[in-house]
This record gives sequence, structure tokens and C-alpha cells, in this order.
Amino acid sequence: MAKKVIGSLKLQVKAQQANPSPPVGPALGQRGLNIMAFVKEFNARTADIEPGAPTPVIITYYQDKSFTLELKTPPASYLLKKAAGLKPQGKRQRMQGSPKPGRHVQGTVTVAQVRAIAEQKMKDLSANDIEAAMQIILGSAKSCGIEVKG
Repeated sequence: MAKKVIGSLKLQVKAQQANPSPPVGPALGQRGLNIMAFVKEFNARTADIEPGAPTPVIITYYQDKSFTLELKTPPASYLLKKAAGLKPQGKRQRMQGSPKPGRHVQGTVTVAQVRAIAEQKMKDLSANDIEAAMQIILGSAKSCGIEVKG
């Protein structure tokens, strides 16, 4: 007999850096899930992803307090900013796009880099082919203030 699904939860955690502090601990703790089991499994499954890359994860939890993880690829904006060579800045050390997208260019990427990002994110995008996926990534680039060259 299949386990009864109670619900699901979406979190964005840095790859290989999950720990029981907020937001992970409180989100799992209030649902009665084993926090350390999640931390260990998440860190093990993100071992092949660059450390510190924001990784969306969907946690489906069951009546017996067990759970399953579904890892997604890092957000397109993160991949674009990394490809454009933007450096972390500010108090929280985040890569920031343009404060005025469309008017101020923060960085540039090539069409080949956009294609590589689209291929990497293909499984998470609602696109039928690589060209449609590239259009989605181009839209993200435009909203971040990143220019696409040649």
C-alpha cells in the first residue's frame, strides 16, 4: 500500500550547505520532519553541484513523517550572473543584476553561454525544444540587465 501524502514544501537552499538553522529547521520542524535526515540527504545529493549555488528543492512529506526530495537546477538568474562574471556584493554577498534593467547593462553573455544555460535548465523549463528554452533564458537575462552578444 502506498504512503499517504500529507503535503509538499518548496525551499531554496545553498548546495552542500544545508544546516538546521532557519529557513530549513523551522520549515521542517513545524511539520514534524527529521531535520538532520533532510540536511544529510540534501548535502549528499548536491555533492555534484557547485557549493553555495542556490538549489530549489521540493520536499514531499508523508503521514509516517518520511519525505522525498526533488532537486531542481539553480535559477536562471544565478546562472546568468555567474556566466556574466558578476561578483557578489553587499551585506549578504549576493550577485546583483542591474538596478535599472533595459537602461543600464550590468554584464554581458554570449549566445553560446545562453544555449548552455538553456540546455542545463531544459528539464525544469516548460519548453519543447532548445530554441524555446533559449528564449526563456533571454527573457531572464533582459530582466537582470545582462546583455547578450553575438
